[in-house]
Amino acid sequence: MRAVLQRVTQASCTVDGNITGQIETGFVVLLGIEDTDSTEDLEWLAQKIVGMRVFGDENGMMNKALADVDGNILLISQFTLFAATKKGNRPGFTRAAKPDIAIPLYEKMIEKLSILTGRKVQTGIFGADMKIALLNDGPVTILIDTKNKE
Repeated sequence: MRAVLQRVTQASCTVDGNITGQIETGFVVLLGIEDTDSTEDLEWLAQKIVGMRVFGDENGMMNKALADVDGNILLISQFTLFAATKKGNRPGFTRAAKPDIAIPLYEKMIEKLSILTGRKVQTGIFGADMKIALLNDGPVTILIDTKNKE
């Protein structure tokens, strides 16, 4: 699994002119799932997202986590995080999980993040043409890969 976390002051997802999810302070999380991902990957990543201390404290240092700032999550499925770009200029997406694998893991991630934060996780619609609007704060953008835990 790969996740791109963007610290935001506001964000929304729109599908066919309708807002499907929106938040103020928190994270936009773009989530990519590949065929080899498991519940273990999901558990580790969810804990990492919720525990990520990238919000400013009273001294302006990145010491606070999502819960410390009453933050929310807008979770967006993003198969293009597994784009293969080595050959040519047209990316391939063969590493991205097919919907029969990706959808259940995406839904479990929504559930897990909701439990860990104690808040309803806002979402897009899996597989839809989504329009994401956000005001990146910082900007702070973090890439997390469960297969490369650095």
